[in-house]
Amino acid sequence: MTFSPLTLEEHLELSREMRVARARLRELCDMVAGVYGPRNHAAFSFLKVADGMDSLCQDLQAQVSQDYPDQDVDDLYL
Repeated sequence: MTFSPLTLEEHLELSREMRVARARLRELCDMVAGVYGPRNHAAFSFLKVADGMDSLCQDLQAQVSQDYPDQDVDDLYL
C-alpha cells in the first residue's frame, strides 16, 4: 500500500487545530490540578493526556519536516 503525505496546506490547517487543542487541554489540566491537587488521579490522567498531545505534536513536526524538507516548516507544530 502506498501512502501520500498530507499536503502542506493540510499540515498548516492541522497544526492550527493542534495548537488550539493543545492549549485548551493544558488549560483544563491546570484547572483540574488546581481544584483537586496535582496528585489526584484525574489530574494525573489529564497530565498524561497533555504529555501525549505534546508527543504527538513532536511526531507531526518530524513528519512535516520529512514530507517537506525544502520548505520552512520549523516549529509548525511546536
